[in-house]
Amino acid sequence: MVSSDLFKKNEPAAPLAERLRPHSIAEVVGQSHLLAAGKPLQLAFESGKPHSMILWGPPGVGKTTLARLMAQAFDAQFIAISAVLAGVKDIRDAVDRAEITLEQTGGHTILFVDEVHRFNKSQQDAFLPFVEQGLLTFIGATTENPSFEVNSALLSRATVYVLQPLSEADLGVLIERALTQCKGPLTLTDSARELVVSYADGDARRLFNMVEQVEVAATARGVHEVDDALVRDALTQSLKKFDKGGEEFYDQISALHKSVRGSSPDAALYWMCRMLDGGAHPLYVGRRLVRMASEDIGLADPRALALALDACATYERLGSPEGELALAEAVIYLAVAPKSNAVYGAYNAARALIRSDKSRPVPLHLRNAPTRLMKDLGYGRDYRYAHNEADAYAAGESYLPDGMTPPAFYEPTERGLEAKIRARLDELRERDRKAPGKK
Repeated sequence: MVSSDLFKKNEPAAPLAERLRPHSIAEVVGQSHLLAAGKPLQLAFESGKPHSMILWGPPGVGKTTLARLMAQAFDAQFIAISAVLAGVKDIRDAVDRAEITLEQTGGHTILFVDEVHRFNKSQQDAFLPFVEQGLLTFIGATTENPSFEVNSALLSRATVYVLQPLSEADLGVLIERALTQCKGPLTLTDSARELVVSYADGDARRLFNMVEQVEVAATARGVHEVDDALVRDALTQSLKKFDKGGEEFYDQISALHKSVRGSSPDAALYWMCRMLDGGAHPLYVGRRLVRMASEDIGLADPRALALALDACATYERLGSPEGELALAEAVIYLAVAPKSNAVYGAYNAARALIRSDKSRPVPLHLRNAPTRLMKDLGYGRDYRYAHNEADAYAAGESYLPDGMTPPAFYEPTERGLEAKIRARLDELRERDRKAPGKK
């Protein structure tokens, strides 16, 4: 007789991250600011009454796990959908299942929406009425700031809980759990552990995936103790978090910009390298440096803008990794250069005035007069050609619309080249004040 086992379909082994998913709140590692005694989520579990919430945090910190444990704690039906793949139809199907469960068993339903920030406004609005009715308890997970990505109506009905990256101590606990799941005896040297924790970058899922990779490499070599060299070989490239377009993306840009503005070359170089290590395109970094040169240095050191542009051009010619050295040179130069936002402030002030002011005509003496009629109408009359004046400056002349108070948009600082510019402008203004027949 042929065993029926021969016809059983082989089931793929669950990933380590899934096998080690906590089955109770006591097994959860990390997030003590939410889960310790007396903390918000611990109290929510103890209350016996679910409420809608948004779990905001980086990947691999337990958002999905907490949602599943919520459903388990409240004996609720758990429906999970991914906003990456789902649409309005999936939301309607979830609502139908919730209604059937309520009618047949009186049970409640928790709707978990992973990557909820990927839903557009209409999709988010689709399940809002059922949350308001109490048919569904909504739990959303997002890596993005919900203030920007979740519509206000939904946000007002959900409590936002901020989850933090796992600490090195947390990841150390998880490594121990992971090693117990290995097929054979496997140990890591202290330096190997530190390297895996560093590569994990606060992400438990990434940690488990790397342990699996290391186990495969160790088995292939027939070794039971893993050192840092084997870890590096097994994990040929493990990029730190840099979700282009996401919260981490903008935080690191902000840190880079503020380090340059704060004249800290070491910090500026650190954040630039973090961005490059995380997958940011070097030319994107270069474009940000060009902006910094204009906004935060300006005429205090005009060479900064030229150097930033040259760094971009150098990278375009050399590519990686040689071209990145030019970006490093530029970011250090920008950090140590004298700072001035006088040009940036003048530009913004001028734009603001133009938006709010009336449309003033060009004074006649500044108008072009290419025809006899225009000359007869006074176009260009009494214009003073600066090159014919002493020191090539027409003292007392006005170049603003008639009747307009000089706005003083540009006020140079006392730093760098702008100190000389300020002295020159002060001299010219004094000559204007003394000029006879000043306009």
